[in-house]
Amino acid sequence: MFKKVDPRKKYSEMEKEIISFWREDETFKKSVEQREGKDAYVFYDGPPFITGVPHYGTLLSSIVKDAVPRYWTMKGKRVERRWGWDCHGLPAENLVEKKLGIKDKRDIPKIGLEKYIQTCRSEMVQGGSLWEDTIERIGRWVEFKNAYKTMDKEYMESVWWAFKQLYEKGKIYEGEKVLMYCTRCATPISKAEVSMDDSYKIVTDPSVYVKFKLEGEENKYLLAWTTTPWTLPANSAIALNKAIKYAEVEYNGEILIMAESLIEKIMTNEKHEPLEYKKLATYDGEKLVGKSYEPLFDVEINKGNAFKIWHADFVHEDGGTGIAHEAPAYGEEDYELSKKNNIPWIMATDENGNYLSGRWQGQNVWETNKEIAKTLTAEGEVLKIDYIQHDYPHCHRCATKLMYRAHPSWFMDIDGQRKEMLTENENINWFPAHFKEKRFKNIMETAPDWNLSRDRFWATPIPVWRGTKSDGTVVTKVIGSYGELKELSGKELEDYHLPYVDSVTFEIDGVEMKRIEKVMDCWFESGSMPFAQFHYPFENKEKFEANFPGDFISEYVGQVRAWFYYLHAISVGIFGKEAFKNVIVTGTIAGSDGKKMSKSLGNYTDPNILLDQYSADALRYLLLNSPLLNGDDFALIDKDVSDIQRKLGTLWNSYGFLVMYANVDNWSPKSEKEKTEAANLLDKWIISKLHKLIKTVDENMVAYDLPNATKPMMDFIDELSNWYIRRSRKRFWKSEDDSDKNGAYQTLHYVLVELSKVMAPFTPFIAEEIYKNLTNGESVHLADFPVADESLIDEDLNEKMHNTRSIITEALQLRAKNSLKVRQPLSELIITGYETQEGFMEIMEEEVNVKKVVVKTGMEKKVELNTELTPELILEGQAREIIRFIQEMRKEAGYEVDNRIEVCYSGALDVFEKFGSLITKEVLADKLSAEKLKKTDLQKEFDLDGEKIQIGIYR
Repeated sequence: MFKKVDPRKKYSEMEKEIISFWREDETFKKSVEQREGKDAYVFYDGPPFITGVPHYGTLLSSIVKDAVPRYWTMKGKRVERRWGWDCHGLPAENLVEKKLGIKDKRDIPKIGLEKYIQTCRSEMVQGGSLWEDTIERIGRWVEFKNAYKTMDKEYMESVWWAFKQLYEKGKIYEGEKVLMYCTRCATPISKAEVSMDDSYKIVTDPSVYVKFKLEGEENKYLLAWTTTPWTLPANSAIALNKAIKYAEVEYNGEILIMAESLIEKIMTNEKHEPLEYKKLATYDGEKLVGKSYEPLFDVEINKGNAFKIWHADFVHEDGGTGIAHEAPAYGEEDYELSKKNNIPWIMATDENGNYLSGRWQGQNVWETNKEIAKTLTAEGEVLKIDYIQHDYPHCHRCATKLMYRAHPSWFMDIDGQRKEMLTENENINWFPAHFKEKRFKNIMETAPDWNLSRDRFWATPIPVWRGTKSDGTVVTKVIGSYGELKELSGKELEDYHLPYVDSVTFEIDGVEMKRIEKVMDCWFESGSMPFAQFHYPFENKEKFEANFPGDFISEYVGQVRAWFYYLHAISVGIFGKEAFKNVIVTGTIAGSDGKKMSKSLGNYTDPNILLDQYSADALRYLLLNSPLLNGDDFALIDKDVSDIQRKLGTLWNSYGFLVMYANVDNWSPKSEKEKTEAANLLDKWIISKLHKLIKTVDENMVAYDLPNATKPMMDFIDELSNWYIRRSRKRFWKSEDDSDKNGAYQTLHYVLVELSKVMAPFTPFIAEEIYKNLTNGESVHLADFPVADESLIDEDLNEKMHNTRSIITEALQLRAKNSLKVRQPLSELIITGYETQEGFMEIMEEEVNVKKVVVKTGMEKKVELNTELTPELILEGQAREIIRFIQEMRKEAGYEVDNRIEVCYSGALDVFEKFGSLITKEVLADKLSAEKLKKTDLQKEFDLDGEKIQIGIYR
């Protein structure tokens, strides 16, 4: 006997029961341990930030990260799944700053660095519990207890090792570049971080046309354009393009120089009305190159090449004036121009964006940006001010506007290994494939050298110690392990974070060595995850080297330029090969309105509510079969989850159907061989479709094509329920225990068990419920994935059944067109141009409810019905209506499907007389009588083509 299936079971409750079973049984642990000694399948899990909150994006990636490892486990691989936590960096520091009331970086020394670091650690230790509950609820198996943390002492040592490896290979250098910089956090920010988190915001900035007086000229000015007037105190050069034609324009007694092609656009007032001016002369920009101009402000600078006009290819006529103001300390192109031409530059601000000197000394650049423009206008240094709206980068953690600022940092030489990175990418299987040749390749082709250092505190300290000899020579020592540091200093620490690590000093040739004040970019830490999680090379050396590169990773599209890129860069830099073999890139989940999910917009349902209302299986299947798995964006609508839940309900009902009738007949399954040796046409067909499904899922999973692996499952469930079971119902209803009835039981049982295995990686809960009950096995997730038997796939049979269903569909449409109910028998179905086969004719007769199928030859395929109704056909149709009515009464009375009943009636005597035996058989009646029963459970009246009929039933 099978456990009874509740047709009204709430799926979310069933899932919670299964979660409890998995937890108590330690099924996940068993699934890994039973593959001891088998080939390893290596999965890398990107570490989320430990104090973050799970959302639909993280649920999506977790569902993918669960389905693929479950599949490969069932394929016989040993798949360890270890969670990881990202604990360092600005996310953690911003959290602690809020807790401690810190406004900016300058406040940290005031409260004490040790207290600050200890608070960071305690906050990271407390985080994470919310994740465990949510990840478990969606059915993901992953080891939380042994999760790696980027702040762990062992992990950090591996990061030190990686840094030294790259340094010794000549791939890390110290330099100064203009970088995106946050004045509040007082540290550089990478473009990848800003782009990944979409941290661009629309801002309104002054668009200023500034006059720079040519040296030695009475009344002649270069007209430069800028949207960053705050950089004007740092101006030390002017750039133009010698290939551009420039013009001298007389206006208000002054001569202004600008690109000739832009005169009409420039010479307007704030209302965009034309100004009165006179064009005096035109010439190529080359005439101006090398000339000097007067600075706007008094600055102390070794003039040299300062305040001169330079040629630059990046100056164009697309906008502005064709003349660019250059502040080399605050612009990437400005900086490169200054390096090329030895132009001195002015660092006008401190690390917090406050002016160091001059009339705005001590004020912040963002507070003075508009003020500077207005002041210069009042002093006659500006032609006009417009205001423009444009996208501008902001800090991804504190939302402060970023500046570009020259900053000393440590860099990884990406340019030096660019070709190797591109070559190793050829070994990676990307899904979708276009990410390989387009986005990822483009990122590698254009990526600058990687800024590895940050001017913060809570991160892995950069392991560089420095000292200066008496002659001024700088001595540098890069440390690659705690043992190496102990050997040099004699000290061993419990914690190698700041400020403790900075207490460690040592001497080299009499020179005292102190650590530099820099910490790692947290992306270098997460990019070291493949080996750092194992404390490689200090532990687990064989394990790591035998299983590297990893087999699989997956994240959303934003990680292509972030974690995926950094993994690849570090791996190629240290090991000379790719970090991973296969990658699935998902799109981004949007709210129901297609916009970014937002509580204020109310465009999404809380995940926990959604999971309770429907099921994790429904959400899993929807997402795995959505455009997200093709790298596209997708709006999550509750109705879509509901639709999948309804389809899973069809499977549940099919499973319940088998259990109910098997228990009635006290049936139990026989050998696997008997199940596949089918004699019945429908049995052969559904087994053929099953093995076709197994083959399709298998092939697509090997290719990491999850949408095409999951899509056919719902089609199969529909065919199983709405065709196979519906067509086979009478076989289960037979009172006699013949081979055909047993074959139906064997086939349906076999199909449901194998289907549960196929669906287990994707919808693990319903698969577990079906498998455990039908097999009495421990868990479907400890079973092997089915192997498609090609000999059981009959494509000819599949096609003929498909054609048969198409004919039936067309015939039923003809019935509807002629207002003929399906219960009304007809004499003939005529089909032309179709190949037929024994067994299919009977199916068509029953489904279309005709007495016979007439087959005609012809080139054109055609389906027709003989719609003439004889008196006998009309009576039989009425008998079918009576059967339907009695079946509805049985259901209303709460009878079990196998309950025998007695029926009494009044009216329609000719129908009962002619078709009484048919009615008796169909409704499981032992007695059918025109006499009123002494006792009835239910009596009802209904209309039969205008005649009132009385029916009574008794069990």
